[in-house]
Amino acid sequence: MPELTDHQSSGAERALTAGCLLLLVLIADVAAALLVVIVLAVRGLGRVDAGAGQATAGVPPSGWEPVLGFGGLALAVGVTAVVLLWIGNRVAGAVQLTLSVFLAVYTLGFWL
Repeated sequence: MPELTDHQSSGAERALTAGCLLLLVLIADVAAALLVVIVLAVRGLGRVDAGAGQATAGVPPSGWEPVLGFGGLALAVGVTAVVLLWIGNRVAGAVQLTLSVFLAVYTLGFWL
């Protein structure tokens, strides 16, 4: 009977480890998304302050902030997808991987 209890505790330890890893990955995704939102908001505030009282002459020059922000977010989501696939959450990993590809394509749209 000792083999059965060792097997059960090993399964519980794996579930706890996977849960903690999933929580850390989720926190990393939220932090990356929050960083992108903050950078783009500060960029937008800079444009509002600089253009106060001036008529818009055309399209404002494109900066690297959206490319770096969304590129970093795509990277974080991609790493999350790999971790989710590694720990065995195939559906969540596939969704994250698809989201990462969409973010990468959106980033390329800013870049090109």
